[in-house]
Amino acid sequence: MRTVTLRSGNAVGVGKILCLGRNYAEHAREMDSELPEFPIVFLKPSTALLADGGGIKIPSFSSELHHEVELVVLIGKECRNIALKDAWDHIAGYAVGLDMTLRDVQTEAKKRGLPWSVAKGFDTSAPISTIVEKSAVPNPSELSLSLSVNGKIRQNSNTNKMIFSIDHVVSYLSSIFTLEQGDLIFTGTPEGVGAVVPGDILEAKLESVGTLRVHVEHAA
Repeated sequence: MRTVTLRSGNAVGVGKILCLGRNYAEHAREMDSELPEFPIVFLKPSTALLADGGGIKIPSFSSELHHEVELVVLIGKECRNIALKDAWDHIAGYAVGLDMTLRDVQTEAKKRGLPWSVAKGFDTSAPISTIVEKSAVPNPSELSLSLSVNGKIRQNSNTNKMIFSIDHVVSYLSSIFTLEQGDLIFTGTPEGVGAVVPGDILEAKLESVGTLRVHVEHAA
C-alpha cells in the first residue's frame, strides 16, 4: 500500500484519491468551461503519488504536461452519507498537492467523449507534501495557495475562492463513496495553470501547511 507522511512522522496508508475539477471560477473560465452545478469528480490511483523532492515523469506519449496546485484533504475515519455539519469531524489533516495533467491527452479524450483516466492518473501525477494535522490549520477555508515554476509565480490564489467549500466537498463525496481512513481529496485548482517541461522546478505553497518542491523529467 502507498503511504503519505504526517508532520508527526507517522505514515498513513492511502486508499482512494478523489479529485475535483473546476472548483475555482476563474480556472473554469480560463479553460472555457461552464461553472459546475455540483462537484465534478474524478479519481487517481494511489500509484500516482509522489513525495516531496521527487521527479514528475512525463510519459513518452504526451508532449504537454500542465501543473495544477491544490489543497489536499486527508480523511481520518470512515464515513458514509455524512451531514454537512459533521464533515469536519472526519478530516485528519491537510497538504499541498499538484494535480499534474497531460493536457494534450485530456483534450483528445474530451473530443472523443472518453474518460480522463490516463491524462490524470499516470505515475507521479499526484505530488503531495507532508501532511499537517488538522489541529494546526485553524481555518483551511482562508489559506493562500501558490505555485511557482523556476522561481516565477504561475498560480496565486486563496482557498476562500472555492466554488464548493471543503465541508461541502467531503459531505458530497460521502454520499457517493464510502470515505475511508487514508483517502485523499484534491479540492481543485485556481487559475493560472500552464505547461512545464523537463528540468523545471515546481514549488507549491499552502499557508499554515508548508511547501512541496518537485522537478520535471522524462519517464525512463
